Amino acid sequence: MSSQEFREAGRRAIDWIADYWERVEGMPVHSKAAPGEIGAMLPGHAPEQGGEGVWEEIFADLDRVVLPGVTHWQHPSFFAFFSANASGPAVIAEAISAGLGVQGMLWTTSPACTEIEQRMLDWLGELVGLPASFLWSSSGGEGGGVIEGTASESTLVAMLAARDSARAALRAAGEPDSLDRLVCYASNQAHSSVMKAAMIGGLARGPDDARAVRLIGVDETFRMRPDLLAAAMEDDERRGRVPFFVCATVGTTGVTAVDPVAGVAAVIAGRGGVAGRPWLHVDAAHAGAACVCPEMRWMFEGVEHADSLCFNPHKWLLVNFDCGCFWTRRRRAVTDALSITPEYLRNAASDSGRVADLRDWQVPLGRRFRALKLWMVLRRYGASGLRGYIREHLRLALMLESWVCEDARFELAAPCTMNLVCFRLRHGDNAANTDLMHRVNATGRAYLTHTVLPPRVEGQPGVVALRVAVSGAFTQERHVRALWDLIRELARA
Repeated sequence: MSSQEFREAGRRAIDWIADYWERVEGMPVHSKAAPGEIGAMLPGHAPEQGGEGVWEEIFADLDRVVLPGVTHWQHPSFFAFFSANASGPAVIAEAISAGLGVQGMLWTTSPACTEIEQRMLDWLGELVGLPASFLWSSSGGEGGGVIEGTASESTLVAMLAARDSARAALRAAGEPDSLDRLVCYASNQAHSSVMKAAMIGGLARGPDDARAVRLIGVDETFRMRPDLLAAAMEDDERRGRVPFFVCATVGTTGVTAVDPVAGVAAVIAGRGGVAGRPWLHVDAAHAGAACVCPEMRWMFEGVEHADSLCFNPHKWLLVNFDCGCFWTRRRRAVTDALSITPEYLRNAASDSGRVADLRDWQVPLGRRFRALKLWMVLRRYGASGLRGYIREHLRLALMLESWVCEDARFELAAPCTMNLVCFRLRHGDNAANTDLMHRVNATGRAYLTHTVLPPRVEGQPGVVALRVAVSGAFTQERHVRALWDLIRELARA
């Protein structure tokens, strides 16, 4: 491919993306493709011949084949799950990263990839109010942060570090270090990645292994109850088990409930058996972005006692997927759990101990130059721009919450802690609420998802609630108003 052909195709691609962002609002939010429909539009075999002329066909097929099968996450009326933000600076950075083709597994394979990432994690850590003990530049060599793919990977890395630290402590005390003894804890509203990490780490035998992963009950606002956590730990210790890992969630997937990190930390501080104090990991995957606003940092109260923390700028901070940021105050525990150095990776810089090899902070060996996305987004928008972006979404969510409270047909299903509003039909059963959501989505004018909350009366089914996550890069007040008008209209039908 010549430089000229690359320039022409590249310019056309950027134009196509810009045009897409301008016209996406007019498209149905959710793809209406039937199973197998998109695949059937593709030939059964790879083409034998290519050539420059194929670009006309390729760009035509983006519209003909790709777009009909896309659920438009950048649509301003996408209110489902949590958003996957994209922005111009991040997309440009992604293209530059791809063009450089950096393989940043070691410092020596690209010093810029490593050192810019270290500085970006310090920048971002400061912006969300993390203590100095989590930063490369101010932790005295104990802390630091890196970019993982997702919060799920961060939870896995933290759990592996905690697992190996606990087993080492057991061996030092002359105790059996069997994985069957180790127990981790999270609230019953925590993300499924906690259980999945336990399965990958050899701790849980399956997704229902309640011995290895204890799911702790929550209060009326769906926050983990520290008293129940303490009771579960005491019960396990009486049975000869070893509490080694606790995940506190800041912004649960269902309702963005915020576990009391300080209260959880106090429970952990009071335990220090043969394996030492359990590791405390804070999963703020979505909510952490809000902490660029000082008024939202109440969510991180007690985080100075945590061993690790993560959040995903790709959810709500204008950095496109994937960019999950992970910090720890115990970086030696992380690298001890994940480091392996075959001969072909040995080099003078690593042997000197003066550099960080970020492959030791993750599951895969290879890593892309993802820090460019953070660097360009932070420089283009600045801290004040990001705060304004977050605050507008918070304002819109509070506005929607007020409309729900004013309409006697609806009720809030959980407190609105940030940009997620959870509500339901006051007098409708689960089927009626699910039906309302499906009818909203069927219009193509908006896209919602639901959650199932613990039953109000023990023994009864869980409670279905509709979720509206206000966090799209292109979402404005008029889109939220249009959504509420649509919901009210369909609720009358």
